[in-house]
Amino acid sequence: MPDLATILLLVPPILAALTFHEYAHGWAAYKLGDPTAKIAGRLTLNPLAHLDPVGAIMLFLFYFGWAKPVPVNPYNLRSPKTDMIWVSLAGPGANILLAAILAVIIKPLLNYGLIDLFGIMYKMLTLAVFINLMLAFFNLLPVPPLDGSKVVAGLLPDHCLKWWGYFEMSGPFVLISLIILGRLTGVSVFGSTIFPLANGLYVLFTGGLPVHL
Repeated sequence: MPDLATILLLVPPILAALTFHEYAHGWAAYKLGDPTAKIAGRLTLNPLAHLDPVGAIMLFLFYFGWAKPVPVNPYNLRSPKTDMIWVSLAGPGANILLAAILAVIIKPLLNYGLIDLFGIMYKMLTLAVFINLMLAFFNLLPVPPLDGSKVVAGLLPDHCLKWWGYFEMSGPFVLISLIILGRLTGVSVFGSTIFPLANGLYVLFTGGLPVHL
């Protein structure tokens, strides 16, 4: 588990990443015809509206986690099956966009040797970029209830949706079990795939050195 100093550095980036992720889902759904998130008060950048205590704790302990899902009613969408793909992709897309924007701030600090002058700010920004990328790639996994599973459901032919529904019922248990098992054994299925992808994009965005956890 991270020490207290690291936790204090992690809190703002984690809250920002989770908030933008869920807000993007709600915003995309609203633009495509579903006002459910807006009516529920979830179309907001207030972190407290999106915070899931268990998901946040998982982020601190295992570097994988989630926020409270924004409610979406597919039947309000103009093209429910297709539009749900875009709603699902909006969250990870927002995290990648936020990471890219924050990287623009980091680059001058690296290029002009200002890391020491802006030490805490630099550390928090680098964590924010990396956390947003990890959250994006994690959520793109095709495992229920992650966003990637909803993308798969939107792409599957109708006659396969019944079988996918069975997988969705057991998906959360499988997901949490794999995360905990990976942490306990030191062999993470997710870490071996998501971490290199996030690290590669982090280096591309910031021009800095790879992150080591």
